[in-house]
Amino acid sequence: MKGLRLRPARAQDLKDILEIERVSFPSPWSTVHFYAELYKDYAHLWVAELDGKVVGYVCFWVIAGEAHLANIAVHPSFRRKGVGSFLLKTVLRFLKRRQVNRLLLEVRVSNKAARKFYEKFGFRKDGLRRSYYQDTGEDAVLMSKELG
Repeated sequence: MKGLRLRPARAQDLKDILEIERVSFPSPWSTVHFYAELYKDYAHLWVAELDGKVVGYVCFWVIAGEAHLANIAVHPSFRRKGVGSFLLKTVLRFLKRRQVNRLLLEVRVSNKAARKFYEKFGFRKDGLRRSYYQDTGEDAVLMSKELG
């Protein structure tokens, strides 16, 4: 998408991030949760911006040579336009440059669109976490991608 850029999130972006979060997930993270991500040494919270508007975000952690994709979401008006792919591709390039070996994530069993999205990028199913999601008791599919 032309004009799309990625930058580190700032406290003033939290309103937009929370708006996207609330329309994207059944149990959205809170303001406090996102605010904390801005200041953790191992956390990266980035936003995708188009014409000055936050249209997506990604949050991931890098710890001991591995990374964990905590959250990625795109505003509904900008879905299926390459924003999610742009976010994930940029994260993957960043991690490879930092010689991170593997990227891990959890995704709801019922979220087939997200699972297909991750598979498109070479993520593989590693197993299940039973009753992982507290709101519904739904299982999480564990997925990972080797970056070496």
